[in-house]
Amino acid sequence: MEKFQEALLKANQKLKIADHMVFMTYPLVKDNKLLLAIIDNIFLSLSSAMSAVLYYERTFKRIPPYNEENFESKFIAFKERCAKRLGFDDKHISLISNIRAIIMDHKKSPVEFSRNDKFVICSSTYRMRTITIDQIKRHVAETRSFIKKAEEIVNKNDRIFRSQGIFGESNRRA
Repeated sequence: MEKFQEALLKANQKLKIADHMVFMTYPLVKDNKLLLAIIDNIFLSLSSAMSAVLYYERTFKRIPPYNEENFESKFIAFKERCAKRLGFDDKHISLISNIRAIIMDHKKSPVEFSRNDKFVICSSTYRMRTITIDQIKRHVAETRSFIKKAEEIVNKNDRIFRSQGIFGESNRRA
């Protein structure tokens, strides 16, 4: 299995986890701290789908090398070299940066608390960011459409490559 196929598989697994947490676990538990775990899984799903597209494009040498270990360099490579050309919406780019911002705010946050059905993250200057289950449901739906678009791109030539044995499958007869 190629790197881009593995990344796409991981993206679908993380989305499935986030979806289950949103629609099954959260209604039972009603703990707003669970919202952060869902956001983490959404981010990992988005990041893996983005990596799948980048690996695919890199396989065909359509983009130059980038630092695979650094999220920022992957995001810049995706945004500047792939997103427009492959037909990704601006909403997908803003979704990735928004989810990343939530995670970074949470890591830097000195204060966070639950209030009603919201989880509130405060910065050191007490700028507040609230997370609700309705926002997360929208993020899950947008992530699903992002992954679907990534799958379309990555699997577009799948049949051709398998028949030619390009991706590790032998075409020899014994």
